[in-house]
Amino acid sequence: MARSKRSTPEPHTAPAGELRDGFKFRSGRLALDLPASLAARLKAEPKDLLETPHDLGRWLVAAGLAAKDPKPTDEELRQARELREALYRLARARVQGEDFDAKDRALVNRWAAEPPPAPQLGTEGLTWTSGGVRSLLAAVARDGVELLGGPFAERIRNCEGEGCALLFVDTSRSGQRRWCSMAGCGNKAKVEEFRRRQREEGR
Repeated sequence: MARSKRSTPEPHTAPAGELRDGFKFRSGRLALDLPASLAARLKAEPKDLLETPHDLGRWLVAAGLAAKDPKPTDEELRQARELREALYRLARARVQGEDFDAKDRALVNRWAAEPPPAPQLGTEGLTWTSGGVRSLLAAVARDGVELLGGPFAERIRNCEGEGCALLFVDTSRSGQRRWCSMAGCGNKAKVEEFRRRQREEGR
């Protein structure tokens, strides 16, 4: 069986679905899913879903990077948040056609240079062994480097849903995807458009 050549772990037991343990995974890439852990980013009071080290551990499991909570430290939580915001700003710069911030680029590159989880041949196929939380964050950073420096960089989009700050990779054939999720923002937009038409017809 052919295996992925990407450096980012994709275990055969990785969770599926857009919503996993309270986190949103709608972007199609880990490097954009991590920034989604700051909910309501555009509102006056955003909600940080990575409030505690345990939350980070839950995210790493939900992302399919770890089979169980790797028990992050307070410092690793701080570093994960720092990496998260750097990835978000770099992706936003790409969307807006702006230059990358040098400090953000350097930070992501430093993390990408860390040893990533190592692939292992298990009894059921591909598994991953990590050197701890740092190696898992390195995998996210490497995904960011591959995305932001690769051919899909031009396909990064900002969801057009009202108040939604989620970023995603548009892999549609037309390249016209508008929402982070058809089940989420896409459905809300369609409902609002339907109501708007009803109001106009009722005048």
